[in-house]
Amino acid sequence: MPSLSDARKAMRLLRRAVATRSASRELSRTLATRPTVEPGRFKIAVYFADGAVNLYQMRQWYKPLARLSERWPVLILSRGATAAAALLEESPVPVAYVRTVVALEETLAEQDIRIVFYVNQNARNFQMFRYGRRWHVFINHGESDKMYMTTNQFKAYDYSLVAGDAALARLDRALWDFDLDKRAIPIGRPQADHFSGTLPYTPDERTVVLYAPTWEGDRSSAAYGSIASHGVALVRELLVTGRHRVIFRPHPRSGVVDAAYGAAKKSIVAMLADANRADPSAHHVFDDGPELGWQLTAADVAIVDISAMVYDRLATGKPLMVTRPVDPAAEVDSEGYLTACEWLTADGAAAVVTEVDRLLHDEETVSRIDYWSRHYFGDPTPGEATRRFHAAVDHLMAEWERSASLHADDGHAELSGRRTDSDASDHQDPDEDGD
Repeated sequence: MPSLSDARKAMRLLRRAVATRSASRELSRTLATRPTVEPGRFKIAVYFADGAVNLYQMRQWYKPLARLSERWPVLILSRGATAAAALLEESPVPVAYVRTVVALEETLAEQDIRIVFYVNQNARNFQMFRYGRRWHVFINHGESDKMYMTTNQFKAYDYSLVAGDAALARLDRALWDFDLDKRAIPIGRPQADHFSGTLPYTPDERTVVLYAPTWEGDRSSAAYGSIASHGVALVRELLVTGRHRVIFRPHPRSGVVDAAYGAAKKSIVAMLADANRADPSAHHVFDDGPELGWQLTAADVAIVDISAMVYDRLATGKPLMVTRPVDPAAEVDSEGYLTACEWLTADGAAAVVTEVDRLLHDEETVSRIDYWSRHYFGDPTPGEATRRFHAAVDHLMAEWERSASLHADDGHAELSGRRTDSDASDHQDPDEDGD
């Protein structure tokens, strides 16, 4: 007899299938009201085979891609209905819905795509790799020291755009017989050049501290959340000084596993509200909005948990502390920035004001953060990462022209709309997969 877990899985798949069909119908109506993609306009494509669940991987590239499209027009190729529907509504660059391989080939036949970007390692990327005479380039969706950043799948791409020296060192250690000098191009973190937004307060003499904890996790090895262990104490200490402004940006899943985290989150929100009522000029912020950017650049000091926020903040080159997990089973990277970061322990949370002052004024601490920022992302000067990103694209375009000239007499294999055995998975909707 089927187990309870099998039944639940079947129900999830059924709900997902129903949602996908509904999204497909709505998408068809949307596409019918929009102009078709202009033929012959695009030389760069971003291939996205996931559903809407992983759109965060695309969203962080919106602004860099929009800037790049001013020079090289960019087209997003979306394979999933739910993702395509969202992308059509929010993407600043054009989107083509290419659910089937036939639709993909028809779009490629209409465009002169020379570079294809990939933001993740979805298995369906393999369907795009079949098309030669163009560069397949992995651009990823973040920088960290996770195993994901050293997978042998890097070899599947013609090139990879990586953040900096730390990424090069990781790949050099992990990949055998990989032409690092040619195939890995450091560009920094172009997203950091677009960390912007409207401040919900008027800047003044207060020291701004961003506290951005992650959620509690669903297992001990990933128990990085600090709201219950550090958060209440450190926020309380910062509020009483009268010279600090707190921006509290908790992970939206905080408290879904452990009620203590949800209670601690509510306690901090209440503390901020009370402090603002007592002193309306304080303008402490509880931030649960969708936009991430201004918080990272506006804060004089950031306090974050082990998460992607560590590296997003590090890209700015500004002071940060990382909370030390209280669960001894929590896995902490034994290489890279976490071996030299500024740790804040649970016991040390009560002394957070002293720690914030030290980070701002101690020359050795400031120098150490600057070193690691440059090690991961290169020159943090605003605009430099964007310049390197564009220079990398220009280089790849020049390499394409050189290769096209060398192979000018080879003839050109026609794209075919005929289905092959390798397309057997084409009936599966990409919205079923995650990364």
